Amino acid sequence: MEGRSGEGAEADPEHDRQYCELCGKMENLMRCGRCRSSFYCSKDHQKQDWKKHKQVCRQAESNPRLPPHTHPGQPCRKEQDPQQNQQHSQRAAAAGDSAGDSTEDGAWDGEGTGDGTGSENPPGSAQAHVDTESTGSESGCVPQHTGNNVPNRHALSPHQKLATEYIGPCMNKHGICVVNNFLGDELGLGVLEEVRALYSSREFTDGQLVSQRSDSTKDIRGDKITWIEGKEPGCEKIAVLMSRMDDIVRHCNGKLGNYRINGRTKAMVACYPGNGAGYVRHVDNPNGDGRCVTCIYYLNRDWNAKEHGGILRIFPDGKAQFADIEPLFDRLVFFWSDRRNPHEVQPSYSTRYAITVWYFDADERARAKEKYLTGGVDKGGKPVD
Repeated sequence: MEGRSGEGAEADPEHDRQYCELCGKMENLMRCGRCRSSFYCSKDHQKQDWKKHKQVCRQAESNPRLPPHTHPGQPCRKEQDPQQNQQHSQRAAAAGDSAGDSTEDGAWDGEGTGDGTGSENPPGSAQAHVDTESTGSESGCVPQHTGNNVPNRHALSPHQKLATEYIGPCMNKHGICVVNNFLGDELGLGVLEEVRALYSSREFTDGQLVSQRSDSTKDIRGDKITWIEGKEPGCEKIAVLMSRMDDIVRHCNGKLGNYRINGRTKAMVACYPGNGAGYVRHVDNPNGDGRCVTCIYYLNRDWNAKEHGGILRIFPDGKAQFADIEPLFDRLVFFWSDRRNPHEVQPSYSTRYAITVWYFDADERARAKEKYLTGGVDKGGKPVD
């Protein structure tokens, strides 16, 4: 995601929404020939995203109030007469039903192959209410969003609705946000299978601390970790997860406090082996290294916190209550990375998997890099938790 927002350039709302709906790429884009409002970097990515996009696509095409669009880099086209518009819509619909025939302006339509979720509607789409959870009489209620298949209004994509109507407001109010059923069972299980395979075949290392100054790391955190870029063989589903995370954060950008998010870390795949390992109370970013949002995806099926432990407990700064979040399968959690959210992972007595990505604020990250280059920080430290 780093580099997708042009640094130093004036924001252009029309340009900002021109990115591949699947991977976020902003170069060499082509516009969907049916709805004329979404972009993809390749025909393959449009096919993969079709199950998520088709509701928005069909609604946008049938809405006569939507303005005509042009392909990036192409001049505006003259309005067609009604008969031509009807003929074009019929051709576009036919192309969509034939799984990807080419259309004018280099764009395409397509039913595609879906994203592997096997569901007619995209997981994680918006719903009309928010559930709350409280795990213990002393814990604070954590707002949660549970995806179900409610039709989209105003031609917003599911991720746009989730970001703008729930995650952004929830983060600004509580500093913590929980989304259930983020990917759906089939895709979530695919991510879990890849993580298990990684743990079996790849050398995981002991989790490190921000400043590695003692040999007592295992007394502080007991997880095993590896870092994934998303391009590695056997990590295709993990790459889709990372892309979906990026999509959510991109739609939230400008609505998360005063942050201007312009990049992220690689994905940290972590495993608590189930031997009572945990992570004592800590802050992800105590010293202004640039990380502003922590995003965690959990992969633990049939998790019973009373039996298995492993709860993420957050102690929001200035509040008497704490928030307990169980590491349930297909659950996505967001929270501020700085001193506002000290947190711990309680001892786990069953194998516990999670994937964490940290998003950077552009200004704080620039200051941190300058401080690092001028010798203002311990260069032996590692900015990971």
